[in-house]
Amino acid sequence: MPRAADTAYATLRQMILSGEAAAGSRLGEAELAETLGLSRTPVREALQRLGADGLVEVLPHRGARVVRWSRADLEEIFELRALLEPYAAERAARRRPDAAVLAELTALCDAMERSGDPAEIARLNSAFHGAVIDASGNRRLPALLTSVMHAPLIVGTFRRYDAGALARSMNHHRELVAALTAGDPDWAGSVMRAHIRAAAAGPISEEE
Repeated sequence: MPRAADTAYATLRQMILSGEAAAGSRLGEAELAETLGLSRTPVREALQRLGADGLVEVLPHRGARVVRWSRADLEEIFELRALLEPYAAERAARRRPDAAVLAELTALCDAMERSGDPAEIARLNSAFHGAVIDASGNRRLPALLTSVMHAPLIVGTFRRYDAGALARSMNHHRELVAALTAGDPDWAGSVMRAHIRAAAAGPISEEE
């Protein structure tokens, strides 16, 4: 049976990822504890964990709120991703992912292309990028990238994509799988770099 803090964490995280708890909204311990049917202690622990994930801002003596990103935040996030993720893709291609990893990436591509739900596409997209990062074999990269691959931001990206931008993103994923299959690090890095730059230059606006 999951601990109360784990239950609170999973529930609150889903509220944020789904947009039910909007950017900038207050997360009061007492109100959340009542809503979740838990004491305040596990809720407090869950909020601290979400703060470490970069999803919640814990304010001294003022409770917590869902993180809001400025234009400067977005630029920094995509700048870091454009540096780190192409390196991960190049390293993954050099290591030649095995058939199981390639099958997983292909299945994620299939699922993203079938889905019409931006939140679901964002979840699958995060899993895809995470699998590429894991395939790089660099054990420090996942921790470095977790703090900049904010799921609500990614959900917002897919909600604002038009049909052309969405198709381009999906094609990048397919081409990246092809580059990894070929074991071509230059190709893989180039595709990932273009993919991140397209997302950064796409229809992403500062959060209201």
